[in-house]
This record gives sequence, structure tokens and C-alpha cells, in this order.
Amino acid sequence: PGTEWGAAAERPGSSLLTRQLQELWRKSRGSLAPQRLLFEVTSASVVSERSSKYVLYTIYLIRTGQFDKAPATITRRYSDFERLNRRLRCRFSCDMAGIAFPRKRLRRNFTAETIAKRSRAFEQFLSHLHSIAEIRRSPEFLEFFFLQDLQAAQRLTCTGMYREALATWANAYRLQDRLGVCSSGRFLLTLAGLAVCHQELDQLGEAHGCCEQALQLLEAQGSHPLLGPFLQAHVHLAWKVGKDKRRSEARLQDLREAGPPLQQQPTLKECLIKEPLD
Repeated sequence: PGTEWGAAAERPGSSLLTRQLQELWRKSRGSLAPQRLLFEVTSASVVSERSSKYVLYTIYLIRTGQFDKAPATITRRYSDFERLNRRLRCRFSCDMAGIAFPRKRLRRNFTAETIAKRSRAFEQFLSHLHSIAEIRRSPEFLEFFFLQDLQAAQRLTCTGMYREALATWANAYRLQDRLGVCSSGRFLLTLAGLAVCHQELDQLGEAHGCCEQALQLLEAQGSHPLLGPFLQAHVHLAWKVGKDKRRSEARLQDLREAGPPLQQQPTLKECLIKEPLD
């Protein structure tokens, strides 16, 4: 659904955010304490499908005090926020007690005023959630931001649409970076996706850099399922781009001596295709 929404958001004439409306938002945005990470709804589009109509909100994740050349962005509709709210209230009922969520309306859902109010409410909702450490680190909160991108990137990679996949992996990378989860298994999978797509598009220096970053994260781990595939890819790419590969070769040798034959190990691309993302 992520790609369909993206296409819908680009339909001409569908954006409701005039300059005047954006000004209204800025003036009326709540006085939340400044945070390291800000959530800003930058546009809202009415999407009409066969039998339904909904508003699609584009949200930027912005680090305060920094200019992001390539922002981390998501597009979500009311039902996505509602699902997140429901899941978090089930698990964190005490923490969630004081957090407001905009109610569903029976009518006038598509007026500029309703959309502006709801957009502000979503910004404040996400900021409140992010300010609570336990919620901020929960899978429910994190996957709201990047699981859709990972699933879409995986599908695009599997079907050989590497350029489109690369852009989606890159956005998933930026989202995880902003959310401070750059040491998780999902982040390593994202680096694998970036490395594979860069390599398929003959951007070997970039692919090599992704493998380097992954191997730094895996430095302390003796047996991670992606360690062998990343080491093999790194050795191959280092040879291609004329970089030092001795350290990776030594680590590969250690792996060979410690476990099953490396011929049986999947490649990075095979790991990506097989990884269940749900």
C-alpha cells in the first residue's frame, strides 16, 4: 500500500495545504517542550479510491538544530495512526492515559480546517509518544515508521526494480537513523538492501561503504546470520574498488574454522529475499 499512497499523493490538485493553511498551523501548533526529534506534517492529500476516500498525511522527521538535505519521510492515513494508538494503549495503558488522540468524525472529515487540526494533533501525538522512553523504543512505535518501507523495498528488490528499491531502502535508513535504532537487526537488513541495490546498479563504492558500516556494527558479534554474507560481499567489493580486504579475509577464515562450510552460506541478496518482514 505504501507505493499506491505515494502515487496518490502526487496527483495534481489533491494537496490541501495552501501557504495560508500552513501559516495557520505554524501559529497554532502546540507549545510542546522542544525535542531532539520533531514530527512535522508537511502536506495532506485527499485520495479517492474505488469505494473509499481518505486523507494521506506526509510527515517529516526532523532533527532540531540540523538541516537535513534528504529528510526522512512517511505517508500515513488516519487508520494507521488509529491502529498505532490502539496497540500502544493495550501495552502501555498507564503511559498512554494522558496522551490525546483525535477522534473520528462522522462528517466534515475533508475540510481544510479539519485536516489542519488533525495534522497538528498527529504531530503532538507522535511528539508525546517519542518523549516517553519505553514507548519510543517499543516495536509498535518503531515499526509504525519503517516497517512499510522495509516491506516495499524487499518486494522491489525481489522483482529486480533496484533503482526504486534503493530509494525506499535509503528512506528506511534515514528513518531508523532519526529514531536512533542503528544497531538493530532491521538496520543491518537495511544496509544489506542498500549494498545489494548499489551493487546491482554498478555503484560499487557505495555498496562497499554499506558493507563497511555493517561490519563495524557486527564487530562484537561472532555469529550473526548476516556476518558471513557481509564479509563475502565486502571482500568481493574491496577487490573491485581497490580497497584493503585483508581484515575481512581474516574474519572469514575465522568463520570457516568455527562453523559449517561457507559455500552453504546464502549471499546478501538471498538473505534479503528470505527474511520474513511482518
